[in-house]
Amino acid sequence: IVGGFNVYPREVEDVLYTHPKVELAAVVGVPDEKSGEKVKAFIKFKQGETATKEEIDAFCKENMAGYKRPRFIEFKEDIPLSNVGKVLRRVLRDEEINR
Repeated sequence: IVGGFNVYPREVEDVLYTHPKVELAAVVGVPDEKSGEKVKAFIKFKQGETATKEEIDAFCKENMAGYKRPRFIEFKEDIPLSNVGKVLRRVLRDEEINR
């Protein structure tokens, strides 16, 4: 929940997957005193591709509601996956909380 609005990670991830350079995306809520949670996106690029945080943010501004837009973006070489290839958001969220 961000500022009273429900933000579903899959909705944000679906938009990120439409970016031509994104191979994997995972979205989690990170604690925020003011708004409850803020959206954080973890992105793995396709081989040989790269982008800036500003480019990803501009893409998000164009393609999703403001309250859904990730406030934090982190690029990762590896995003944790389950045995069946599903993104393990819980692992990313736990890592973020324990920083």
